[in-house]
Amino acid sequence: MDESSQKALGRALEQLSEWKSSFGDWEQDSSLSVSEEKEREVFTRLVQRLKCNFPFHHPVYAGQMLKPPHPLTWAAYAMAMSINPNNHALDGGPPSSEMEKEAVAELAQFFGYGEEFLGHLTASGTIANLEALWVARESHPDKKIAFSENSHYTHQRMCGVLRVEGVKVPVKHDGSFDLEAVNPEKIGTMVVTLGTTGLGEVEPLDEILPWAKKHGIRIHIDAAYGGFFRTLKDSGIIDGTSWKLMEEADSIVVDPHKHGLQPYGCGCVLFKNPAVGKFYKHDSPYTYFTSEDLHLGEISLECSRAGAAAVALWATLQMFPLTENEGFGPILKKCLQAARNMYDLLGSSQKLKAFKKPELDILGYFPAQAKMTSEISAKSKAVFDAGMREQSFYLSLYKIPAKMFSRLHPEYKVDAEQVTILRSVFMKPEQKAFTKQLLQRIEKAI
Repeated sequence: MDESSQKALGRALEQLSEWKSSFGDWEQDSSLSVSEEKEREVFTRLVQRLKCNFPFHHPVYAGQMLKPPHPLTWAAYAMAMSINPNNHALDGGPPSSEMEKEAVAELAQFFGYGEEFLGHLTASGTIANLEALWVARESHPDKKIAFSENSHYTHQRMCGVLRVEGVKVPVKHDGSFDLEAVNPEKIGTMVVTLGTTGLGEVEPLDEILPWAKKHGIRIHIDAAYGGFFRTLKDSGIIDGTSWKLMEEADSIVVDPHKHGLQPYGCGCVLFKNPAVGKFYKHDSPYTYFTSEDLHLGEISLECSRAGAAAVALWATLQMFPLTENEGFGPILKKCLQAARNMYDLLGSSQKLKAFKKPELDILGYFPAQAKMTSEISAKSKAVFDAGMREQSFYLSLYKIPAKMFSRLHPEYKVDAEQVTILRSVFMKPEQKAFTKQLLQRIEKAI
Protein backbone atom coordinates (compact mmCIF):
# COMPACT_ATOMS: atom_id res chain seq x y z
CA MET A 1 0.00 0.00 0.00
CA ASP A 2 1.40 3.40 -0.95
CA GLU A 3 1.58 6.30 1.48
CA SER A 4 -1.55 7.97 0.12
CA SER A 5 -3.63 4.81 0.60
CA GLN A 6 -2.24 4.31 4.10
CA LYS A 7 -3.32 7.83 5.04
CA ALA A 8 -6.76 7.32 3.52
CA LEU A 9 -7.26 4.09 5.47
CA GLY A 10 -5.95 5.65 8.67
CA ARG A 11 -8.31 8.62 8.42
CA ALA A 12 -11.27 6.37 7.65
CA LEU A 13 -10.56 4.02 10.57
CA GLU A 14 -10.31 7.01 12.93
CA GLN A 15 -13.74 8.23 11.81
CA LEU A 16 -15.19 4.74 12.22
CA SER A 17 -13.67 4.52 15.69
CA GLU A 18 -15.48 7.72 16.64
CA TRP A 19 -18.74 6.19 15.43
CA LYS A 20 -18.12 3.02 17.44
CA SER A 21 -17.46 5.08 20.58
CA SER A 22 -20.72 7.01 20.13
CA PHE A 23 -22.70 4.06 21.53
CA GLY A 24 -21.04 4.36 24.92
CA ASP A 25 -17.85 3.27 26.62
CA TRP A 26 -16.96 -0.41 26.69
CA GLU A 27 -13.86 -2.56 27.02
CA GLN A 28 -12.81 -5.65 25.11
CA ASP A 29 -13.14 -8.76 27.25
CA SER A 30 -9.88 -10.03 28.68
CA SER A 31 -10.42 -13.44 27.05
CA LEU A 32 -9.82 -11.75 23.68
CA SER A 33 -6.55 -10.10 24.67
CA VAL A 34 -3.18 -11.09 23.20
CA SER A 35 0.13 -9.99 24.69
CA GLU A 36 2.24 -7.56 22.70
CA GLU A 37 5.07 -10.09 22.69
CA LYS A 38 2.87 -12.83 21.23
CA GLU A 39 1.36 -10.44 18.71
CA ARG A 40 4.81 -9.39 17.49
CA GLU A 41 6.07 -12.97 17.33
CA VAL A 42 3.07 -14.27 15.37
CA PHE A 43 3.01 -11.40 12.90
CA THR A 44 6.76 -11.66 12.32
CA ARG A 45 6.30 -15.31 11.37
CA LEU A 46 3.25 -14.42 9.31
CA VAL A 47 5.19 -11.88 7.26
CA GLN A 48 7.94 -14.41 6.59
CA ARG A 49 5.45 -17.00 5.42
CA LEU A 50 3.62 -14.53 3.17
CA LYS A 51 6.91 -13.62 1.52
CA CYS A 52 6.91 -17.15 0.09
CA ASN A 53 4.23 -16.01 -2.39
CA PHE A 54 5.10 -15.25 -5.98
CA PRO A 55 5.35 -11.50 -6.81
CA PHE A 56 1.79 -11.11 -8.06
CA HIS A 57 2.10 -7.33 -7.64
CA HIS A 58 5.09 -6.93 -9.98
CA PRO A 59 5.13 -6.83 -13.83
CA VAL A 60 7.64 -9.71 -13.77
CA TYR A 61 4.70 -11.94 -12.83
CA ALA A 62 2.88 -12.89 -16.03
CA GLY A 63 1.59 -16.27 -14.96
CA GLN A 64 -1.92 -16.92 -13.71
CA MET A 65 -4.93 -14.59 -13.54
CA LEU A 66 -3.87 -12.74 -10.44
CA LYS A 67 -4.46 -9.00 -10.73
CA PRO A 68 -3.47 -7.00 -7.65
CA PRO A 69 -6.41 -5.09 -6.16
CA HIS A 70 -6.08 -1.34 -6.24
CA PRO A 71 -4.60 -0.06 -2.94
CA LEU A 72 -7.62 2.14 -2.30
CA THR A 73 -9.92 -0.79 -3.04
CA TRP A 74 -8.43 -3.05 -0.41
CA ALA A 75 -8.26 -0.09 1.95
CA ALA A 76 -12.05 0.19 1.56
CA TYR A 77 -12.32 -3.57 2.06
CA ALA A 78 -10.17 -3.47 5.21
CA MET A 79 -12.16 -0.55 6.59
CA ALA A 80 -15.44 -2.41 6.08
CA MET A 81 -14.03 -5.61 7.58
CA SER A 82 -13.39 -3.74 10.83
CA ILE A 83 -17.21 -3.81 11.13
CA ASN A 84 -17.61 -7.19 9.35
CA PRO A 85 -21.01 -6.67 7.71
CA ASN A 86 -22.94 -9.62 6.28
CA ASN A 87 -24.89 -8.93 3.10
CA HIS A 88 -27.29 -11.82 3.47
CA ALA A 89 -29.99 -9.87 5.31
CA LEU A 90 -30.38 -6.12 5.65
CA ASP A 91 -29.86 -6.19 9.42
CA GLY A 92 -26.48 -7.84 8.81
CA GLY A 93 -25.24 -4.78 6.94
CA PRO A 94 -27.74 -2.11 5.84
CA PRO A 95 -25.18 0.29 4.27
CA SER A 96 -23.13 -2.45 2.57
CA SER A 97 -26.31 -4.07 1.23
CA GLU A 98 -27.36 -0.75 -0.30
CA MET A 99 -23.89 -0.32 -1.76
CA GLU A 100 -24.14 -3.80 -3.28
CA LYS A 101 -27.45 -2.94 -4.91
CA GLU A 102 -26.01 0.29 -6.29
CA ALA A 103 -22.81 -1.35 -7.59
CA VAL A 104 -24.69 -4.26 -9.15
CA ALA A 105 -27.14 -1.83 -10.80
CA GLU A 106 -24.17 0.01 -12.29
CA LEU A 107 -22.79 -3.27 -13.66
CA ALA A 108 -26.21 -4.18 -15.08
CA GLN A 109 -26.44 -0.82 -16.83
CA PHE A 110 -22.87 -1.24 -18.09
CA PHE A 111 -23.80 -4.55 -19.72
CA GLY A 112 -26.89 -3.05 -21.30
CA TYR A 113 -29.63 -4.33 -19.01
CA GLY A 114 -32.45 -1.90 -18.23
CA GLU A 115 -33.92 -0.78 -14.95
CA GLU A 116 -35.61 -4.14 -14.43
CA PHE A 117 -33.14 -6.95 -13.74
CA LEU A 118 -32.09 -9.31 -10.96
CA GLY A 119 -28.56 -9.63 -9.70
CA HIS A 120 -26.16 -9.71 -6.79
CA LEU A 121 -22.56 -10.31 -5.86
CA THR A 122 -21.21 -13.77 -5.08
CA ALA A 123 -18.11 -15.24 -3.46
CA SER A 124 -16.66 -16.11 -6.89
CA GLY A 125 -17.32 -16.53 -10.59
CA THR A 126 -17.76 -20.25 -10.03
CA ILE A 127 -20.66 -19.63 -7.64
CA ALA A 128 -22.06 -16.97 -10.00
CA ASN A 129 -22.01 -19.46 -12.88
CA LEU A 130 -23.54 -22.12 -10.64
CA GLU A 131 -26.49 -19.81 -9.96
CA ALA A 132 -26.84 -18.96 -13.65
CA LEU A 133 -26.85 -22.65 -14.62
CA TRP A 134 -29.22 -23.45 -11.76
CA VAL A 135 -31.69 -20.88 -13.13
CA ALA A 136 -31.09 -22.38 -16.58
CA ARG A 137 -32.08 -25.80 -15.24
CA GLU A 138 -35.13 -24.45 -13.43
CA SER A 139 -36.21 -22.52 -16.55
CA HIS A 140 -35.91 -25.60 -18.79
CA PRO A 141 -35.91 -28.60 -16.40
CA ASP A 142 -35.95 -31.20 -19.16
CA LYS A 143 -33.30 -29.62 -21.36
CA LYS A 144 -29.51 -29.80 -21.54
CA ILE A 145 -26.96 -27.00 -21.06
CA ALA A 146 -24.43 -26.51 -23.86
CA PHE A 147 -21.02 -24.82 -23.80
CA SER A 148 -17.99 -24.84 -26.07
CA GLU A 149 -15.00 -27.10 -25.66
CA ASN A 150 -12.99 -23.96 -24.82
CA SER A 151 -15.27 -22.90 -21.97
CA HIS A 152 -14.21 -23.03 -18.35
CA TYR A 153 -14.09 -26.55 -16.92
CA THR A 154 -16.46 -25.60 -14.10
CA HIS A 155 -19.45 -25.51 -16.46
CA GLN A 156 -19.19 -29.27 -16.86
CA ARG A 157 -18.62 -29.66 -13.14
CA MET A 158 -21.61 -27.46 -12.23
CA CYS A 159 -23.82 -29.48 -14.55
CA GLY A 160 -22.79 -32.52 -12.54
CA VAL A 161 -23.64 -30.75 -9.30
CA LEU A 162 -27.02 -29.74 -10.72
CA ARG A 163 -27.65 -33.19 -12.22
CA VAL A 164 -28.29 -31.76 -15.65
CA GLU A 165 -26.59 -33.03 -18.78
CA GLY A 166 -23.88 -30.76 -20.15
CA VAL A 167 -23.04 -30.79 -23.87
CA LYS A 168 -19.64 -29.73 -25.21
CA VAL A 169 -19.91 -27.96 -28.55
CA PRO A 170 -16.97 -28.45 -30.93
CA VAL A 171 -15.16 -25.28 -32.03
CA LYS A 172 -14.03 -24.90 -35.63
CA HIS A 173 -10.58 -23.67 -36.60
CA ASP A 174 -11.93 -20.12 -37.11
CA GLY A 175 -13.38 -20.02 -33.59
CA SER A 176 -17.01 -20.49 -34.61
CA PHE A 177 -19.24 -23.08 -32.91
CA ASP A 178 -20.04 -26.25 -34.83
CA LEU A 179 -23.77 -25.85 -34.27
CA GLU A 180 -24.55 -28.67 -36.69
CA ALA A 181 -23.14 -31.03 -34.07
CA VAL A 182 -25.85 -29.94 -31.62
CA ASN A 183 -29.49 -30.97 -31.51
CA PRO A 184 -31.21 -27.65 -30.66
CA GLU A 185 -34.42 -29.36 -29.57
CA LYS A 186 -32.62 -30.81 -26.55
CA ILE A 187 -30.80 -27.62 -25.47
CA GLY A 188 -32.33 -25.19 -23.00
CA THR A 189 -29.37 -22.84 -22.47
CA MET A 190 -26.19 -22.13 -24.44
CA VAL A 191 -23.18 -20.69 -22.62
CA VAL A 192 -21.08 -18.19 -24.57
CA THR A 193 -17.72 -17.15 -23.13
CA LEU A 194 -16.45 -13.64 -23.75
CA GLY A 195 -12.84 -14.02 -22.72
CA THR A 196 -11.90 -17.65 -22.20
CA THR A 197 -9.56 -18.29 -19.30
CA GLY A 198 -7.20 -20.29 -21.51
CA LEU A 199 -6.18 -17.81 -24.20
CA GLY A 200 -8.67 -14.98 -23.77
CA GLU A 201 -10.75 -15.92 -26.81
CA VAL A 202 -14.01 -14.07 -27.47
CA GLU A 203 -16.66 -16.50 -28.65
CA PRO A 204 -18.95 -15.41 -31.53
CA LEU A 205 -22.07 -14.24 -29.73
CA ASP A 206 -23.25 -12.55 -32.93
CA GLU A 207 -23.41 -15.93 -34.70
CA ILE A 208 -24.94 -17.86 -31.81
CA LEU A 209 -27.71 -15.41 -30.87
CA PRO A 210 -29.80 -15.77 -34.07
CA TRP A 211 -29.53 -19.57 -33.88
CA ALA A 212 -30.54 -19.56 -30.22
CA LYS A 213 -33.51 -17.24 -30.78
CA LYS A 214 -34.70 -19.37 -33.67
CA HIS A 215 -34.80 -22.44 -31.44
CA GLY A 216 -36.00 -20.77 -28.22
CA ILE A 217 -32.69 -21.37 -26.45
CA ARG A 218 -31.58 -19.16 -23.57
CA ILE A 219 -28.14 -17.51 -23.71
CA HIS A 220 -25.86 -17.28 -20.70
CA ILE A 221 -22.68 -15.20 -21.06
CA ASP A 222 -19.67 -16.19 -19.02
CA ALA A 223 -17.73 -12.93 -18.95
CA ALA A 224 -16.02 -13.73 -15.65
CA TYR A 225 -12.64 -12.88 -17.12
CA GLY A 226 -13.39 -10.59 -20.03
CA GLY A 227 -16.45 -8.64 -18.92
CA PHE A 228 -14.75 -5.33 -18.19
CA PHE A 229 -13.33 -5.20 -21.74
CA ARG A 230 -16.81 -4.04 -22.78
CA THR A 231 -15.50 -0.57 -21.92
CA LEU A 232 -13.61 -0.78 -25.23
CA LYS A 233 -16.49 -2.00 -27.42
CA ASP A 234 -16.62 1.27 -29.43
CA SER A 235 -12.91 2.05 -29.33
CA GLY A 236 -11.82 0.19 -32.45
CA ILE A 237 -9.05 -1.38 -30.39
CA ILE A 238 -10.94 -4.68 -30.14
CA ASP A 239 -13.67 -6.21 -32.26
CA GLY A 240 -16.71 -4.90 -30.41
CA THR A 241 -19.27 -7.05 -32.25
CA SER A 242 -19.97 -9.58 -29.50
CA TRP A 243 -19.49 -7.07 -26.69
CA LYS A 244 -22.22 -4.82 -28.08
CA LEU A 245 -24.74 -7.69 -28.00
CA MET A 246 -24.37 -8.62 -24.35
CA GLU A 247 -27.72 -7.09 -23.41
CA GLU A 248 -29.40 -9.75 -25.56
CA ALA A 249 -28.32 -12.50 -23.15
CA ASP A 250 -30.61 -13.94 -20.48
CA SER A 251 -27.86 -13.94 -17.86
CA ILE A 252 -24.33 -12.62 -17.45
CA VAL A 253 -21.53 -13.44 -15.03
CA VAL A 254 -18.52 -11.20 -14.38
CA ASP A 255 -15.70 -11.47 -11.83
CA PRO A 256 -14.74 -8.09 -10.36
CA HIS A 257 -11.85 -9.83 -8.61
CA LYS A 258 -10.26 -10.42 -12.01
CA HIS A 259 -10.15 -7.21 -14.06
CA GLY A 260 -12.32 -5.20 -11.66
CA LEU A 261 -9.44 -4.33 -9.28
CA GLN A 262 -11.11 -6.21 -6.38
CA PRO A 263 -9.68 -8.50 -3.70
CA TYR A 264 -10.84 -12.12 -3.68
CA GLY A 265 -13.61 -13.07 -3.64
CA CYS A 266 -16.05 -11.04 -5.64
CA GLY A 267 -18.19 -12.43 -8.45
CA CYS A 268 -21.46 -11.15 -9.86
CA VAL A 269 -24.46 -12.77 -11.56
CA LEU A 270 -27.10 -10.81 -13.47
CA PHE A 271 -30.43 -11.91 -14.92
CA LYS A 272 -32.22 -9.87 -17.56
CA ASN A 273 -35.66 -11.01 -16.47
CA PRO A 274 -36.29 -10.38 -12.75
CA ALA A 275 -39.08 -12.97 -12.85
CA VAL A 276 -36.43 -15.67 -12.34
CA GLY A 277 -36.49 -14.55 -8.72
CA LYS A 278 -39.37 -17.00 -8.26
CA PHE A 279 -36.83 -19.83 -8.29
CA TYR A 280 -35.10 -18.37 -5.23
CA LYS A 281 -38.27 -17.91 -3.21
CA HIS A 282 -37.86 -19.16 0.35
CA ASP A 283 -38.49 -18.07 3.91
CA SER A 284 -36.35 -17.94 7.03
CA PRO A 285 -37.78 -18.04 10.57
CA TYR A 286 -35.28 -15.48 11.89
CA THR A 287 -33.78 -13.49 9.00
CA TYR A 288 -36.02 -11.16 7.02
CA PHE A 289 -37.79 -9.01 9.62
CA THR A 290 -35.98 -5.68 9.79
CA SER A 291 -37.20 -4.29 6.46
CA GLU A 292 -39.84 -4.78 3.79
CA ASP A 293 -37.14 -3.95 1.23
CA LEU A 294 -35.43 -6.71 -0.71
CA HIS A 295 -32.92 -8.69 1.34
CA LEU A 296 -30.09 -9.94 -0.90
CA GLY A 297 -30.33 -13.37 0.68
CA GLU A 298 -33.78 -13.68 -0.88
CA ILE A 299 -32.24 -13.73 -4.38
CA SER A 300 -29.08 -15.71 -3.68
CA LEU A 301 -28.11 -19.35 -3.24
CA GLU A 302 -25.46 -18.27 -0.73
CA CYS A 303 -26.31 -17.14 2.77
CA SER A 304 -23.59 -15.24 4.64
CA ARG A 305 -21.43 -13.10 2.36
CA ALA A 306 -18.81 -10.48 3.18
CA GLY A 307 -20.37 -7.04 2.90
CA ALA A 308 -16.81 -5.72 2.61
CA ALA A 309 -16.71 -7.03 -0.97
CA ALA A 310 -19.66 -4.80 -1.86
CA VAL A 311 -18.13 -1.81 -0.08
CA ALA A 312 -14.84 -2.23 -1.97
CA LEU A 313 -16.55 -2.61 -5.35
CA TRP A 314 -18.83 0.37 -4.71
CA ALA A 315 -15.83 2.54 -3.76
CA THR A 316 -13.90 1.39 -6.82
CA LEU A 317 -16.72 2.28 -9.20
CA GLN A 318 -16.89 5.74 -7.63
CA MET A 319 -13.19 6.26 -8.40
CA PHE A 320 -12.91 4.37 -11.70
CA PRO A 321 -15.84 4.83 -14.12
CA LEU A 322 -16.79 2.05 -16.53
CA THR A 323 -15.93 4.15 -19.56
CA GLU A 324 -13.51 4.01 -22.46
CA ASN A 325 -11.48 7.15 -21.80
CA GLU A 326 -11.65 7.35 -18.02
CA GLY A 327 -11.40 4.75 -15.29
CA PHE A 328 -11.35 1.17 -16.52
CA GLY A 329 -10.91 1.87 -20.23
CA PRO A 330 -7.35 3.28 -20.05
CA ILE A 331 -6.28 0.47 -17.70
CA LEU A 332 -7.54 -2.27 -20.00
CA LYS A 333 -6.07 -0.58 -23.09
CA LYS A 334 -2.61 -0.92 -21.57
CA CYS A 335 -3.21 -4.58 -20.68
CA LEU A 336 -4.20 -5.25 -24.29
CA GLN A 337 -1.19 -3.37 -25.56
CA ALA A 338 1.13 -5.36 -23.32
CA ALA A 339 -0.04 -8.62 -24.93
CA ARG A 340 0.20 -7.11 -28.41
CA ASN A 341 3.67 -5.72 -27.74
CA MET A 342 4.80 -9.18 -26.67
CA TYR A 343 3.19 -10.70 -29.77
CA ASP A 344 5.02 -8.24 -32.04
CA LEU A 345 8.33 -8.86 -30.28
CA LEU A 346 7.92 -12.61 -30.72
CA GLY A 347 7.66 -12.03 -34.46
CA SER A 348 11.35 -11.10 -34.45
CA SER A 349 12.48 -13.69 -31.93
CA GLN A 350 14.67 -16.59 -33.00
CA LYS A 351 13.89 -18.58 -29.87
CA LEU A 352 10.16 -18.19 -29.26
CA LYS A 353 7.07 -18.23 -31.45
CA ALA A 354 3.53 -17.03 -30.78
CA PHE A 355 0.81 -19.65 -30.88
CA LYS A 356 -1.76 -17.18 -32.23
CA LYS A 357 -2.54 -13.46 -32.13
CA PRO A 358 -4.15 -12.51 -28.81
CA GLU A 359 -7.74 -11.24 -28.78
CA LEU A 360 -7.47 -9.83 -25.27
CA ASP A 361 -4.50 -9.75 -22.89
CA ILE A 362 -3.55 -13.45 -22.78
CA LEU A 363 -0.82 -14.76 -25.05
CA GLY A 364 0.34 -18.30 -25.78
CA TYR A 365 3.82 -19.00 -27.20
CA PHE A 366 6.42 -21.75 -27.35
CA PRO A 367 10.12 -22.52 -27.96
CA ALA A 368 10.55 -22.40 -31.73
CA GLN A 369 13.68 -24.54 -32.01
CA ALA A 370 11.98 -27.91 -32.01
CA LYS A 371 10.85 -30.44 -34.57
CA MET A 372 8.18 -32.40 -32.71
CA THR A 373 5.31 -31.47 -30.42
CA SER A 374 6.71 -33.55 -27.57
CA GLU A 375 9.93 -31.52 -27.83
CA ILE A 376 7.92 -28.27 -27.64
CA SER A 377 6.21 -29.53 -24.49
CA ALA A 378 9.50 -30.50 -22.84
CA LYS A 379 11.19 -27.21 -23.72
CA SER A 380 8.19 -25.19 -22.53
CA LYS A 381 8.28 -26.97 -19.18
CA ALA A 382 12.03 -26.33 -18.92
CA VAL A 383 11.56 -22.59 -19.53
CA PHE A 384 8.74 -22.45 -16.99
CA ASP A 385 10.89 -24.23 -14.40
CA ALA A 386 13.86 -21.95 -15.07
CA GLY A 387 11.83 -18.83 -14.38
CA MET A 388 10.49 -20.26 -11.14
CA ARG A 389 13.90 -21.51 -10.05
CA GLU A 390 15.80 -18.29 -10.83
CA GLN A 391 12.86 -16.03 -9.86
CA SER A 392 13.59 -13.92 -12.95
CA PHE A 393 10.15 -14.34 -14.54
CA TYR A 394 6.89 -16.13 -13.79
CA LEU A 395 4.81 -17.74 -16.55
CA SER A 396 2.16 -20.44 -16.74
CA LEU A 397 1.75 -23.52 -18.94
CA TYR A 398 -1.18 -24.35 -21.19
CA LYS A 399 -2.13 -27.66 -22.78
CA ILE A 400 -3.57 -27.65 -26.31
CA PRO A 401 -4.95 -30.60 -28.29
CA ALA A 402 -2.35 -31.56 -30.88
CA LYS A 403 -4.90 -31.27 -33.72
CA MET A 404 -5.61 -27.66 -32.78
CA PHE A 405 -1.90 -26.87 -32.53
CA SER A 406 -1.16 -28.53 -35.87
CA ARG A 407 -3.80 -26.50 -37.71
CA LEU A 408 -1.88 -23.31 -36.93
CA HIS A 409 1.64 -24.77 -36.97
CA PRO A 410 1.74 -27.71 -39.41
CA GLU A 411 5.54 -27.54 -39.70
CA TYR A 412 5.93 -29.38 -36.39
CA LYS A 413 5.57 -33.15 -36.34
CA VAL A 414 2.77 -34.36 -34.09
CA ASP A 415 3.90 -37.19 -31.82
CA ALA A 416 1.62 -36.69 -28.80
CA GLU A 417 -2.06 -36.02 -28.21
CA GLN A 418 -1.43 -32.73 -26.42
CA VAL A 419 1.08 -29.93 -26.70
CA THR A 420 2.18 -27.87 -23.70
CA ILE A 421 3.03 -24.25 -24.46
CA LEU A 422 3.90 -21.18 -22.40
CA ARG A 423 1.19 -18.70 -21.46
CA SER A 424 1.31 -15.15 -20.17
CA VAL A 425 -1.54 -13.12 -18.71
CA PHE A 426 -0.88 -9.38 -18.92
CA MET A 427 -3.35 -8.11 -16.32
CA LYS A 428 -1.28 -5.20 -15.05
CA PRO A 429 -1.10 -1.94 -17.06
CA GLU A 430 2.53 -1.59 -15.95
CA GLN A 431 3.38 -4.61 -18.10
CA LYS A 432 2.95 -2.55 -21.28
CA ALA A 433 6.40 -1.04 -20.64
CA PHE A 434 7.88 -4.30 -19.34
CA THR A 435 7.33 -6.76 -22.21
CA LYS A 436 10.73 -6.23 -23.88
CA GLN A 437 12.54 -6.88 -20.62
CA LEU A 438 10.33 -9.89 -19.91
CA LEU A 439 11.09 -11.42 -23.30
CA GLN A 440 14.84 -10.88 -22.79
CA ARG A 441 14.68 -12.69 -19.47
CA ILE A 442 12.75 -15.62 -20.98
CA GLU A 443 15.10 -15.96 -23.94
CA LYS A 444 18.09 -16.18 -21.61
CA ALA A 445 16.53 -19.31 -20.11
CA ILE A 446 16.37 -21.11 -23.47
